[in-house]
Amino acid sequence: MKIINIARNTSYFTLALILQKIISFSYFIIVARGIGPENLGKYYFAVSFTTIFAIFVDIGMSSVLIRETAKQKERAEKYLCNIIGLKLVLSFLSLATVFVLINLMNYPELTRDLVYLSSIAMILDSFTLVFFGVSRGFHNLKWESFAVVGYQLIVLIFGLIFLNLSMGLRWLMSAMAIASVINFLYSGSLVIFKWKLSIWPRFDGELTRNIIKMALPFALFGIFQRFYTYFDSILLSLLAGDIYVGLYSVAFKITFALQFLPLAFVASLYPAMSAYYVENKEQLAKSFERAMNYLIIIALPISLGIIVLAEDIILIFKSGYSGSVLPLQIIIASLVFIFTSYPVGSLLNACDRQRINSANMGIVLVASIILNMVLIPRYQAVGASITVLVTNALLLLLGMLWVPRIINYRPIIIVKAAAKSILSVAVMSGLIFFLRDIVNIWLLIPLGGLVYFAFLYIIKGYTKEDFISIKDSFVGK
Repeated sequence: MKIINIARNTSYFTLALILQKIISFSYFIIVARGIGPENLGKYYFAVSFTTIFAIFVDIGMSSVLIRETAKQKERAEKYLCNIIGLKLVLSFLSLATVFVLINLMNYPELTRDLVYLSSIAMILDSFTLVFFGVSRGFHNLKWESFAVVGYQLIVLIFGLIFLNLSMGLRWLMSAMAIASVINFLYSGSLVIFKWKLSIWPRFDGELTRNIIKMALPFALFGIFQRFYTYFDSILLSLLAGDIYVGLYSVAFKITFALQFLPLAFVASLYPAMSAYYVENKEQLAKSFERAMNYLIIIALPISLGIIVLAEDIILIFKSGYSGSVLPLQIIIASLVFIFTSYPVGSLLNACDRQRINSANMGIVLVASIILNMVLIPRYQAVGASITVLVTNALLLLLGMLWVPRIINYRPIIIVKAAAKSILSVAVMSGLIFFLRDIVNIWLLIPLGGLVYFAFLYIIKGYTKEDFISIKDSFVGK
C-alpha cells in the first residue's frame, strides 16, 4: 500500500506543481516584460533577502514534524502545538532582524518597503509550511496540491490587476502577501477540520527542548541552503547592481521553475523513507535507486534542450534580457546535479544523518561565497552562474560519498540509466541542431521530447510496466 500511496501522492503533487510552475513562470515573464531588468532586480532582491530569513522562523521544525508524525501519528498534535509556540517567538525575532539589517544597508525607501511586504508573506508561509507538514506526515498531499495551484492563481490575478493599473512595485509585492494570507487560512483550517488537531500554541519544556534538538541539524542545513540559494542575488546587488540581479534572476528562475519534479517526488518519498528506514531497508534502497533513475532520465533532456535553445527562450523576455542567455546555459547545465541531490539529501535526513547534510551544505556554502566574491566583480551574472554549476556538482559528490554507508544500493542500476539517457539525449540534441532553423521552437520542444522518450524506450531505458505504474497512480487500477 505504501508504494501505491507514494505513486499516488507523487502524481497529485507533481501535477499540482506542474500547473503551479506554469502559472508562476508565465506570471514571471509578464512581470519581467512589464517592469524591465532593473525593477525586476529590486523585486527579486527583496524576495531573496526575506527568503533567507524565513528559515530562522522554521529552523527545520517542519521536517521534524513530518518525520515524527510519519512514525507516530498519535503525537502529531503535541508536536504541532509546541512548534507553533516556538514559531511565534522566532517570527518576532526574524522580523526585527530583517528590519534592522535592511535599514543598516542604506537601501532606498522603495527597496525597504518591498522587503517589509515580502516579510509578511515570509512569516505566513512559514506557518503554512508546518500546517501542511501534518498532511505530509499522514502521507496525504492531495489538499496541499490544491493549495499549491490556488496560491499561484491568486498571485497571478492580483498581480495582473496591479500591473495593468500601473500601481507600482509595492502593490505588485502585495499580491504575494495577499496570496500568503489566504493560503495560511486554508492550511490552518485543514489542520483543524480535516485532521481534527488543535493549533493552540504550547510550550511543553521537555518536548520543546527535544524538538529544538532534533531540528538543529535540519536548521543548519536549511540556513546553509537558503544562504547558498539566495545570497548570490544579494552579492550581485551589492557588487554589481540591480540590473545584473534582474538578468541573473531570469536564468535562475527558469532553472528553479523546473525543480518541481524532484520536489514533488521527494515530498512523497521522504516520509516513506523515514518509515522504510525502520521497517524495510531493502525497500529503502530500491526507492532510492528508483528516485535517482527517474530524476536523471528527466533532467538530462531538459538541460541539453535548454542549452541548445537558450537564445530563443530568452527572447520571450524581450531583447533587454539578452544578457541572460549565457547565465542560463551555465546554470541549466547543473540541472542533473540539482535533481539528483534531492533524493540523496532526503535519504540522509530520513535515516537520521541530518548532520551530514548540514555539514555538506556548509562546505558548499563556503565554496559558493568564495567563488562569488571572486567571480561576480569580474563577470557579474555569468560569475554567479558559474558558481551555481560548480557548487551543485560538489553538493552531489559530497552526499553520494555517504549513501553506501546507509543502504546497500546498486550503483550499476543508476549508471545504466544515466548511460541510456545520455545516448538518448545525444539523439535528441542532434535532431534539435538540425531542425532549430527550420521548425518553430514551440513545435521543436515537444518533438525533441518525443524523440528522446521514444528512443529511450527502444533501448529499454524504461519499461511498459513503469509507464503503467505512473498511469495507475493517476486513475487507479
